[in-house]
This record gives sequence, structure tokens and C-alpha cells, in this order.
Amino acid sequence: MTKRFGDESTTDQVLEGVNLSGKRILVTGASAGLGVETARTLAAHGATVVGAARDLDKAKQATEIVRKDAKNGGSIELVALDLASLKSVRACADALVKAGKPFDVVICNAGVMACPKGKTSDGFETQFGTNHLGHFVLVNRIVSLMKKGSRLVNLSSAGHRFSDVDLNDPNFEHTPYTEFGAYGRSKTANILFAVEFDRRHKNEGVRATAVHPGGIQTELGRHMTPELIEQMMKSISEANQAAGLPAFKWKTIPQGAATTVWSGFVASADDVGGKYCEDCHVAQLVENPAARGGVRAYALDPEHAKALWTKSEEMAGERF
Repeated sequence: MTKRFGDESTTDQVLEGVNLSGKRILVTGASAGLGVETARTLAAHGATVVGAARDLDKAKQATEIVRKDAKNGGSIELVALDLASLKSVRACADALVKAGKPFDVVICNAGVMACPKGKTSDGFETQFGTNHLGHFVLVNRIVSLMKKGSRLVNLSSAGHRFSDVDLNDPNFEHTPYTEFGAYGRSKTANILFAVEFDRRHKNEGVRATAVHPGGIQTELGRHMTPELIEQMMKSISEANQAAGLPAFKWKTIPQGAATTVWSGFVASADDVGGKYCEDCHVAQLVENPAARGGVRAYALDPEHAKALWTKSEEMAGERF
């Protein structure tokens, strides 16, 4: 790689000069924020984008900009996907497999954040069920469409540092529920899923990575009360100050989606495979609880990743 990118790089800067004509990419959560921007920049560079969304009417309106900016044969089509329903996930996956068109990159972008305690239609805790299990089943059911050279990009978060997964109580049946604790578990799961998926498929030339987009104001935070936002900002500011880092500032949406496209289309597969990326680079292991950047060791632990895979199969009632 000759170009270097950082926390202020945008999607268009990262993909400058990159021709994605002939590439087919699945992007979940293509109805708002990072999902729409990711789809837009990919189609603008010639890619065929399949955008998955729960609300297709909303997604159709939101992706007008994708159709408008598409160049060199770039396009977008939409498919229905409710990650909080494994029935919907399986129906979406089955339709994609039946169509038989392979994917070069699968981007698991959709998610929920810091919502009140609730359950998916299958009875799983909302954030773990939506952010992790829905994507886990979807990706494993369409893996036959991922040819040699393809990649999986899971959107995780610096929020993974809030908490490790709890394989003994994934649904908070015995543990006191907190919005950020549950979010942290689901984002750690996103990383561990990428670690184990990469281990299982790298000999076939299929790789996986997880990314932190950065702090962005999108619909992801729609469940957060002003009090929760204030609590989060205070925590970040105190951590930055303790670590001697500059004050926190929000990223723009094009800056937030930059690491996704960098890890999926620009970085070397060997560099990012089985890793966690942030600000358009592979993150370092950091155990200092005051540090905001970096990745915690438990999120990259290979045995932990295998155990999560087994637990996820058990919860979904399906072996992969």
C-alpha cells in the first residue's frame, strides 16, 4: 500500500482511483447513515451493491443518492432483511443463494445501540440477537456465494471495551442489564465472529475482519436518551484526558465509513484478516482501561472465538 489514511480520511479519498466494476457487494443496514454512504461510494466506483434493510420503503428513499452517484455500471438493488428475526434472516439468505450470484465482499453494517432491554422475535437479547446472531446466521448461510478472494467486514465498535461476551448468560437472564454493557457484548461478538470466520475460511482464500467506524452521529443512537449520550461523552472525555489524548470530536459519515471500505477493498487481506481495524489501520492491542483506542485481547482470543461460534450455533439451532 502506497497511500496512508487516517481518522479524517473519507470514503472517496480511500477509494480514489479504485475501479470496482464487476464487483458485487452485500451491505446490511442500507437504509441510513453508514450503510447508505458505504453503498454510495461503492456504486460510485462501479460496484453492484445489494443493500439489505428491514424497511424497504425507507431504504428506497435513502438510497436515491446511491443511484444518483452510481458510475461505470454501478448500481444498487434492495432485499428485505430483519436481523431481529431468524425467519427473515433465513428467507433473505435462501433467496440470495437461490439467485446464485457470488459476492466479492459482505459488509455486516446494520445494528442497534444502547437500546432498552428487550428481545428479538426468537427470544434473544435485542443487541446480541440483532448485531451478532442475525449476521452470524446470514453470513454462514450465504458462505457458498463467497468466492476465493472475497472478504467479510463486520462493523464492531470501540464499545467492545465496555464488556466481553458472557457465554453463560447471553440473554441477561441472571445478569443486571445495562444498555452499554449489552452493546459492548454484541460488539465484542462481532470481532470474535470475524476472528473465527477468518480462521475457518482463510485456506479457501476467504478472509474476515472487524472495524470500528469511529464516533458518528447517525440513527444508530436513536435509542439513546440525552442522559445516556451525556454519560457516554463524559466517559470518553475523561478517558482521553487521562491518556493525554486530544478532546473527542465526532466523525462525519464519510469519515466513519472510510475504515469499512479501506479494510474491504484497499488493505491487504493478510494484513486485516482476523484483525480489528480503526481509523484506516489495524488496531494495536491495548489493555489500559483508560485508553479509548485499540482492541482488547479478549476480543481477539482464538479459543474464545471458537467458544462463541459453538454457543451461537446452539442458540440459532443450526450448525455451520
